[in-house]
Amino acid sequence: MTLNQFAVYQVREEAAYRPLRFRSYDELLQKGYRVDVSNYHQVYLSQLAPGDTAETICRRFTGKLPHTFKGHTISVGDVIVLNRTGEICAYFVDKGRLIALAGFLRPNSSGTLVSMDTSNYRIDGKPGTWLACDDVIVDGRHFFLMQNEQMKNAAACAVVDENGKLVVDAAQKFDEDTLRQINEHLHPPQAVQQEPAKKPPLETWQKAFENGEYLRAAEMSEEQSYSFIDGRINNLPPKKEKEGKRPSVLKRLHEKQAAIAVRSGKLAPQMGLEQEAERNRK
Repeated sequence: MTLNQFAVYQVREEAAYRPLRFRSYDELLQKGYRVDVSNYHQVYLSQLAPGDTAETICRRFTGKLPHTFKGHTISVGDVIVLNRTGEICAYFVDKGRLIALAGFLRPNSSGTLVSMDTSNYRIDGKPGTWLACDDVIVDGRHFFLMQNEQMKNAAACAVVDENGKLVVDAAQKFDEDTLRQINEHLHPPQAVQQEPAKKPPLETWQKAFENGEYLRAAEMSEEQSYSFIDGRINNLPPKKEKEGKRPSVLKRLHEKQAAIAVRSGKLAPQMGLEQEAERNRK
């Protein structure tokens, strides 16, 4: 049995649709606008209770709204759509009255590939032929529950859009899970871009694998200055001799003795031997 349901449509909130919001039916006609589903978005969808009419729904949603209602309270310019056993009726909410709309959801039904009269239909990627056994309208789009003509109730149904494109692969009816999948098809979740993970600091031995030279990697972590990356670890620059440093006393003594020996001409051979012996000790 076709699902009994109703939906509430309100003018889109973008700036381009502002001239249409909260306008009476006569005002729209005078300005050359027509009530087109492309200017609206669905703010609520629910099952139709016994005895529900467009009037009772309009009164019900002028007060406190359920948490699943995505718009404002029903007011002038909104559209209420009822689907009772497959018969779809749309009503424009005007000042103090409701105006029946013809073709609000299906202005060109002859162009659709699938309808409630469809049978012997082939769905891409699924065996056998299919017939439409139920329908639902979500955000102005028509979806059909298709049953396999050969398997009947032994096989799961499928859901296609009005163009015959497969939307839900397996379903039994238009329950909450099936409607959720249809909404995800209409409004696919946006992928969240994750920041690339920061690379952890490398140990010295890991750096060797990164740059292909272990000694160079060791130097990168040990040298005090990158200007000394030359294949020798910790080759600090040579220390400069401090200016004004006093020379060695022993060195001065040897130099003095040598000068005296040269002047006297007597101890030159002996001093020469002592210096030679000292050089040999070094």
